[in-house]
Amino acid sequence: MRGVLLALVAAIGASFVPAQAQSPETDAYAVIAKILDRNPSLTSYRAPVHVDVHMTNFPFLSPKLEGTTYFKRPNNYEVVFTKVPSYAKGFEKLFNDVGDPTQWEREQNISFDGTQEVYGRPMLVLTMTKKIHSTILDHTVAYIDPQTYELWQMEWHYTSGGLITMRQWYRSEGTFSVLSQQHADINIPHVHAVADSQYGTYQTNIAVDDSVFTKK
Repeated sequence: MRGVLLALVAAIGASFVPAQAQSPETDAYAVIAKILDRNPSLTSYRAPVHVDVHMTNFPFLSPKLEGTTYFKRPNNYEVVFTKVPSYAKGFEKLFNDVGDPTQWEREQNISFDGTQEVYGRPMLVLTMTKKIHSTILDHTVAYIDPQTYELWQMEWHYTSGGLITMRQWYRSEGTFSVLSQQHADINIPHVHAVADSQYGTYQTNIAVDDSVFTKK
């Protein structure tokens, strides 16, 4: 009887021990795998995207970009802009670089650099350098929420001292967490601008032709 009571007491005591929080991944490629697996039942999507760019230095232009974002498992991601003024061609590349972790793996050496507080929250930090040495881009930093594995912010640090920062927000659409809007601060020699994107309604788990993902 005493053994039964001891076992019962032990079981009750164990029920009051708080569950251990799951430790976030601390390997760069495991973090990327978590990002890619955020919506496991999402096989594809298509959504319209509108971008307003405002240059804050001369010639103070304000181009508007219209396009569509596409995704198809396992690792296809592309933003295709159909309305881009010729002087704004460089801006569109940001939206593909920030959204495609598989491209990071193909083109970058990636290291996990611990956690850092961003927007009052601890974020996982990935630092990337080009596999093929670049005389223009020094390194890129990605900040990932360890609870949701959403990419919150990405920074491009240039050898010239220039910096581009892209912040991202998400929303729930159906059962999925999808990108909702972005804000970019662009401060590089001769170009100072801000860019804000808005994503429209997502069509999910639809047929997407592979030709969309052919790099131009």
